[in-house]
Amino acid sequence: KSVPLYTMGQDLTCKLSSFFLNDKSIFYDLGCSTGTLIKKITEYNKDIKFKSIGFDIEKNMINEAKKKNRNKKNVSFRCADINKIKLDKSDFVVSYYTIQFIKPKYRQLIFNKIFKSLNWGGGFVFFEKVRGPDARFQDMMTQIYSEFKKEIGYNEKHIYNKSLSLRGVLEPFTEKANIDFLKRAGFKDITSIMKYTSFQGFLAIK
Repeated sequence: KSVPLYTMGQDLTCKLSSFFLNDKSIFYDLGCSTGTLIKKITEYNKDIKFKSIGFDIEKNMINEAKKKNRNKKNVSFRCADINKIKLDKSDFVVSYYTIQFIKPKYRQLIFNKIFKSLNWGGGFVFFEKVRGPDARFQDMMTQIYSEFKKEIGYNEKHIYNKSLSLRGVLEPFTEKANIDFLKRAGFKDITSIMKYTSFQGFLAIK
């Protein structure tokens, strides 16, 4: 089902990309899924000649991304684990609901890798599911999000089964913890760009 919030985050990322991409820039999408965001960003910046590179660990996602972007120049996709990839110097990096699936012990290494890749003045946009700062807030956000899923058509059985399928796979951190990851990597200029209940977007500039 289409979730407007998800689309809003992508549209915002497209607009932000224009502040960082120039001719000869490299743009990375870490966890590119079916290539929708890369397609939007390349079309939004159609007058700029830059390279877009998407990574995803799922081969079927990469195949779909290639189909969706088959007529796009300077766009490529690679099936790879982002824990193991090497990044060249870049001006813009996006991670759209991806780092939350990385084992916590590896997350700092991912943030470090992104910071090292970026040129001075480059931007990193990432969206994550986030935990509340304490149990009371977390309980409120969980209930509100469950109501939201019912409103867009999911039934209680689907919501429950989805939560079970994500156990041990999706492990969100708090807003503060995500900002701490960024700071330890070296980022100093950090801002929240969007938030709705348990979902938040961040922009960090090197």
